[in-house]
Amino acid sequence: MRIVRADLHQVRLPLVHEFQTSSHRKNFLEHLLVELTDAEGRTGWGEIACPSDPYFAPDTVATSWLIASTYLLPAVVGLEVDHPAQVSAAYRKVRGHRFAAAGVDAAAWALWSAVQEVPLARTLGGTRTEVVAGVSLGIEETIDDLLEQVRHHHVESGYPRVKLKIAPGWDVEPVRAVRAAFGDGLLLHVDANGAYTSDPGHLAALRALDEFGLTMIEQPFAPRAFTTSAQFQRDVATPVCLDESIDTLEDLRTAQALGAGRVLNVKVSRMGGLTTAVAAHDLAVEFGWPAWVGGMHEFGVGRAANVAVSSLPGFTLPSDVSASEKYYARDVTTPITASSGVVQVSTEPGLGVSVDREFLERNRVRVAGFTG
Repeated sequence: MRIVRADLHQVRLPLVHEFQTSSHRKNFLEHLLVELTDAEGRTGWGEIACPSDPYFAPDTVATSWLIASTYLLPAVVGLEVDHPAQVSAAYRKVRGHRFAAAGVDAAAWALWSAVQEVPLARTLGGTRTEVVAGVSLGIEETIDDLLEQVRHHHVESGYPRVKLKIAPGWDVEPVRAVRAAFGDGLLLHVDANGAYTSDPGHLAALRALDEFGLTMIEQPFAPRAFTTSAQFQRDVATPVCLDESIDTLEDLRTAQALGAGRVLNVKVSRMGGLTTAVAAHDLAVEFGWPAWVGGMHEFGVGRAANVAVSSLPGFTLPSDVSASEKYYARDVTTPITASSGVVQVSTEPGLGVSVDREFLERNRVRVAGFTG
């Protein structure tokens, strides 16, 4: 496979419902789409799904554009490889900037799958024909507003798992209300995005969540707070899930050695692409950690890649691959759909979705092309 051209598109789409985490609120998203073209004119798409602001990670849309356009894409144009996992060797000297690398890596996998005329899920080692999806719900103005969101997605749309964003002051009472309203049959977990510290009040609130039968408490502490997380995990029965703490395979090995968690959220974007995501899946299986695929509110390009990797057998928990309509009135690809919280894994060669170029161009902020 020889890559002869690369294009970088910055696209902005409005969200159908404002979303608030412990750090910020957003009503639109801007992501970068990577398009790789081979000598026969076949294309592969990947998504750089980093946030606009440096609250979730150091990476932003602006920094990812700079790194992708200056270093990554010029390095891969003209590259000839036998396997997509080899593409990252062209820019291995670039440290960090995993979101930017993830988009290039995923595009290479999508292109190679198209060249091989094999579905992306199969090339990654996936075995499932369908995956169970969960939804992630942000912090709302009131508990009644939150209950309405849970009712819509769990009861009306059939998603079996609901994740609630929490922050100091918005934790025990919202969880208590949701559990009381929807019962123990709802798979429920919380995500703090690292908002808590070792402050006694913070720890007391997190420990109080132990009574609600949560499937996990996701990323309660800052990304590098492995020892704090390990001590907390020893104090509670609810499994701690690590997200922002695991950027690399070495992070996962460190967390396992310290006992800093028991569940892994694999984010393709955060970990630098599908190549590392598959390796993290394999390592989690080796450690006996349940794992699932997280999301960054991806457009259809990144969402399709997430569905494909979710088909690997070690991803045993519902993944953040809910339908496109949960976030976007119209997507840049043929939409990802869900029926009662179940998403079908594409059997089409390549990524499995088609990019709507006219709609993409209408919502594009800027574009850059790279050739030899």
